[in-house]
Amino acid sequence: MPLASKPKWYQRYRPNPESFGVMTESFARWMGTPQFLVWMTIFVTVWLLWNTLLPESWQFDPRALNFTLLTLMLSLQASYAAPLLLLAQNRQDDRDRVVAEEDRQRAQQNLADTEYLTREIAALRIALREVATRDFVRSEIRDLLEEIVQDARDQGKVEAEDAGEQQRKKSDLSWPAKEAEPKTSILDIAKATDGASGSSTAPPQRRTPREASPRKPDELRKPDE
Repeated sequence: MPLASKPKWYQRYRPNPESFGVMTESFARWMGTPQFLVWMTIFVTVWLLWNTLLPESWQFDPRALNFTLLTLMLSLQASYAAPLLLLAQNRQDDRDRVVAEEDRQRAQQNLADTEYLTREIAALRIALREVATRDFVRSEIRDLLEEIVQDARDQGKVEAEDAGEQQRKKSDLSWPAKEAEPKTSILDIAKATDGASGSSTAPPQRRTPREASPRKPDELRKPDE
C-alpha cells in the first residue's frame, strides 16, 4: 500500500493555469499593441515634467536623485513583462503543437483518402477497358443492321424464286397434255396414196393453169364464145 501523503502545515497555492494563462496572455497581447506604447510614453513624459518643472515641495522623484523611483518602476515592469511574455509564448507553442498534431493527422487522413481514391480510379480504369464504349456500340449496331438488311434481301430473293417456281408448276398443271403424234415415214404416205387411187382406173388429168383459174363473168354469160 502506498503511503498516504502527510498534511503540510501550509497549502501550496496553485492558480488555475488556464485562467491565469488567459489573463497573462491578454496582458502580454495588450503590451504589444500601439495603445500601450502611447500610454506608456504619456505616463513617462508627465512623470518627468512633474518632477522637473514643479517646485521641489511638489516633486516626489526629484531630478537630483536621477529619477530613481521611475527607474525602479520601469525595471519592475520589465521584470514582470518578460515572464508574462514567456508564458504567453509557451501557450502559443502549445497551441501550435496541438494544431501541428491535428494537421499531421489530417494530412495522414488525406493521404490515406488519396491512396484509396487512386486505387479506386485505377480499378475503374481497368474495369472500363472491358466496358463497351459509345463508338464500339455504334459500330456493332451498324454491323448488325447491315447483317439484318442483307438477310432480308437474301430471304426476299429466296421467296421470289420459290414463288416463281410455284407459278411455273401451276402453269404446267393447268395446260392439257399434248397427244403424241404418230411418226409416219415416206413409205406409209405412198401406200396410203396408192390405196386411195386404186378405186378409179383413170389417172387424174392434170389441169392447166388457165383451166384451173376461175372463169370471168363475161365467159359465164357467153358460153358459145
